[in-house]
Amino acid sequence: MGKIWRISGPVVIAEEMRGSQVYEVVDVGDDRLTGEIIGLEQDKAVIQVYEDTTGLRVGEPVVGTGEILMVELGPGIVGNIYDGVQRSLVTMMGDIGDFLLRGARTDALDREKKWHFTPSVKAGDEVNEGDIIGSVPETGLIEHRIMVPIGIQGKVLEISEGDFTVEDTIAMLEYDGQKKPLTMMQRWPARKPRIYKERFPPEDLLVTGTRVMDYLFPLALGGKAAIPGGFGTGKTVNLQQMARWSQTHLNIYVGCGERGNEMADVLYSFKKLRDPATDRLLQEKEIFIANTSNMPVVAREISIYTGITMAEYFRDMGYDVLLVADSTSRWAEAMREIGARLEETPGEEGFPTYLGSRLASFYERSGRVQCVGKPERMGSATVIGSVSPPGADFSEPVTQATLRIVDALYSLDVALANKRHFPTINWLQSYSLYSESVDKWWNKISPDYTDVRNRTLIILQNEAELEEIVRLVGPEALPEDDKLLLLVARMIREDFLMQSAYHPVDTYSSPERSHMMLSTIIKFYDLAKELSESGMLVSEISALKHVQRISRMKDVPHEEFEKYVKDLRADMEKMTIEQEGGM
Repeated sequence: MGKIWRISGPVVIAEEMRGSQVYEVVDVGDDRLTGEIIGLEQDKAVIQVYEDTTGLRVGEPVVGTGEILMVELGPGIVGNIYDGVQRSLVTMMGDIGDFLLRGARTDALDREKKWHFTPSVKAGDEVNEGDIIGSVPETGLIEHRIMVPIGIQGKVLEISEGDFTVEDTIAMLEYDGQKKPLTMMQRWPARKPRIYKERFPPEDLLVTGTRVMDYLFPLALGGKAAIPGGFGTGKTVNLQQMARWSQTHLNIYVGCGERGNEMADVLYSFKKLRDPATDRLLQEKEIFIANTSNMPVVAREISIYTGITMAEYFRDMGYDVLLVADSTSRWAEAMREIGARLEETPGEEGFPTYLGSRLASFYERSGRVQCVGKPERMGSATVIGSVSPPGADFSEPVTQATLRIVDALYSLDVALANKRHFPTINWLQSYSLYSESVDKWWNKISPDYTDVRNRTLIILQNEAELEEIVRLVGPEALPEDDKLLLLVARMIREDFLMQSAYHPVDTYSSPERSHMMLSTIIKFYDLAKELSESGMLVSEISALKHVQRISRMKDVPHEEFEKYVKDLRADMEKMTIEQEGGM
């Protein structure tokens, strides 16, 4: 046991700490605040404290626990709300009220609740690490698959079906003449990636329900992406939309240093929204980590690792998991503050020199893998982080370090936000390296996906090139074919790329719906070209009723959409035939 020697904000230096180890969890002060050793020098330990250090005094005791920071994994995680160090805020609210107290402790998993365990192996079977030995119906959407912990194997001596708590023994193994009890709970180091058999390149689309992402800049299951943007561009709304509607088995939302009202809005909405695929409450497939801006700054770092460890755990069950982190800039600011208090040599703009490696250690834990154990199964963990560059300056260190790691970028544009164009994803600055990988997936929806996508990007690029000419001479000076291109580009922007997160229908667009919308606009472009070549002016084409009908596509209810589009296309074909006949 040591004692406090110096206090500098969230950093505490303790003396008489010989025998301690780096990353060991310690109890700091009389209130037993949770801390973690991040540096050792002779008999002094540098500790980052995950709670407010106001009121600590020199000389108060520091007690080592002998353990590193672990994440508890087992039934009861899904639908729960945690802080950065995995204290259950739901349990704490029931035990101590609406306000957190310093030094308050709570278990991440309920030790008293019983879960019905159904075994999938029997006595006498040989099991190895990662093998699934049974299951628990955790929610209506998640079957919690109980796995043999990593590093444990042996022969099943006994296993039984029944109702158990997470600490009860559900099976007994024998290995090297020793008996090993198994429970439904595992513990795993937060900073250590979980193991897997083999890693595969991402190839299936992560369906987010946001058209500009799914169609123009697709993200694959197991991929990694970043959403940078300035203030007011809608980073949080975009991430909330992905956490709400992404068609994965499980979604994890990490509020890292964001405003408390935004986190409250997320928690409130998920109690009411339903999954479009199953019509069950979205809360049944979500995990929330709330580490808001008024919480201790150093807990932001560990909240990111807590989230990704949970994602890997469910990935190992064979699930597709999405983790969204809002935002990694707040995490980097926490590292900068800690680095300054430790008097480390600063890098660019004061950020620590290891900023890039820390970001990489987080993003690279994504992936699509073959899981350890039997039965053989594939799982994926997809990671999306928002970045909040000051003044929307994408040249700042956090954004640049992130861009060197991720394979998809959704660049949010302040100019689009000022025009009330949401989502504000700039189609000229964004990119996805997964486009070719998910072509096979999209071609199952429609064989002409690649052609429609490429033509759309060309139209938007040509529109950007014409904008300078339009500013100089006005649109009336352009030839008719350029006027038509500008008309269709506007239709793509306003009728396809714009999408309201708060509209009951437009908030989620399935891949089939998105393709029918955009292919209809491209079909209109082809037919309009024929009309233009036959002598019709673009001003007359823009006045056609079909333009207004296309603009209403996004508001058509899902059950009526297919018929609406078929009728619209038939009318467009008929209109073209009649026009040619009249000529």
